[in-house]
Amino acid sequence: MMKQVSSVLLGGAAVDPTIQIPQVAHDFCWNRLNARPGPIMQTAITIEDPRWDAVGLDALVARAAAAVLDHLGLDPDDCELSVLACDDTRIATLNADHRGKPQPTNVLSWPADERGADIAGDTPDLPEPDMFGTIELGDIAIAYDTCAREAQTAGRPFADHVSHLLVHGTLHLLGFDHVRDLDATLMEGIETVLLGKMGIADPYRE
Repeated sequence: MMKQVSSVLLGGAAVDPTIQIPQVAHDFCWNRLNARPGPIMQTAITIEDPRWDAVGLDALVARAAAAVLDHLGLDPDDCELSVLACDDTRIATLNADHRGKPQPTNVLSWPADERGADIAGDTPDLPEPDMFGTIELGDIAIAYDTCAREAQTAGRPFADHVSHLLVHGTLHLLGFDHVRDLDATLMEGIETVLLGKMGIADPYRE
């Protein structure tokens, strides 16, 4: 089965609504044999760049994903998510392989299933647990170099920027997108609400 890969936030706080994403099989993005379990949910976190170890990524992933899932009425304990914490070189390779763009970006998302709404501005249908009671969300890859550069340029704490990207990426896994204007408005509104609850300033405010 072919899946859709989404590049999420580009260029600091601004979302690029023009990105057209090719469909790829998300299961072949990286080897998870060495992934470590996250603190909550069914998360597998692969640290390829050791700079992520000092960030407390496990806690950031857990908090961001739980905020999204709780907001949508999904039980985090039922959900499965994998995260690759890498550098610009690695994410540039993934970007080239799956989007035909051989340059680094901050985050890429691979939903386990196509969940986008047919009508612009509508909320995507929520996923149902499989026969084992698990909701497979998909995969996220996040690049340290680009995240650090964007956070510095925007004058934002690194952890806050990473948290925003993780919230944004998790929403992508659940079918939210920003290609169409009404979809972007919906997605950004949810992000702003969730980040506010997390004590993080609105990244879309000038």
